[in-house]
Amino acid sequence: MVMSTARLVILGPLLFAGVALALPVEQALAASAASSSVEEAGLQPGSVVRWPGAATACAIDGQAVEPVAGECLFPVDLLATGSVTLERTVAGKRQRTTATIGDYPYPQQHIQLKDTSRVNLSPANQQRAARERQRIDVLWDRPAERRFRLPLAAPLDPLPEGGRFGSRRVFNGEPRNPHTGSDYAVPAGTPVLSVAAGRVMLAEEHFFAGNSVFIDHGDQLVSMYFHLRDLEVEAGDEVERGQLVGTVGSTGRSTGPHLHLGLRWKNRRVDPAVMMTPPAELTTLAQP
Repeated sequence: MVMSTARLVILGPLLFAGVALALPVEQALAASAASSSVEEAGLQPGSVVRWPGAATACAIDGQAVEPVAGECLFPVDLLATGSVTLERTVAGKRQRTTATIGDYPYPQQHIQLKDTSRVNLSPANQQRAARERQRIDVLWDRPAERRFRLPLAAPLDPLPEGGRFGSRRVFNGEPRNPHTGSDYAVPAGTPVLSVAAGRVMLAEEHFFAGNSVFIDHGDQLVSMYFHLRDLEVEAGDEVERGQLVGTVGSTGRSTGPHLHLGLRWKNRRVDPAVMMTPPAELTTLAQP
């Protein structure tokens, strides 16, 4: 198998340029290192990057990513820094490129909560939050056959404007973790729908997220629905794309009725709006 290093053009808001070469492994690695002088805007944290072509295998930093309709789609984690190595196999030849992660592009968001117990946690609530985190952390790496198609379905019908993905949150003047999902402000009781077919892994009340549903869609894609008023599914349920999983509420650490939709793909936190975008419209890597 021949390894080639391809310097790629990002079509869309992020650009870098170069040449494509067919090289032995050692020369390919040297060429990749030498290309660092090329000016690059970098990949956006929290995005999904498309490398089109008739690929039979894809990988990001050595982690296999099954092709989608013969193309490579690479999730870039919200908190990724430095660079990532992208690989694909086309016509029996492996191609590799190293792409720089761009600057963190998301703004700061200030939130004032009247209930300070959800900002300054008591020892009991700290222990509870830690237990819930342990239950959640085992969900990201489950091996299962892909059951979703892209773009994902909307979780609300109609889907209003949403956002705040990636915002660096400040609760009552105290910095906290960035916002890893998109918020959609709609009336309480609005039906919440599964973005794809899958299996419910958790459907329970959590300290921060309130009534929550976690669905495994295979290929290490997990969708999360937070702050629900009602839960309409249970752990172990099989759901179809567009199926009712709950209703919008304001449970947990919330300032009003809204749906928080979060997505992890290959244990990488990505913007739900990107996963609801047709793949052909994603930021694209292409050989010049």
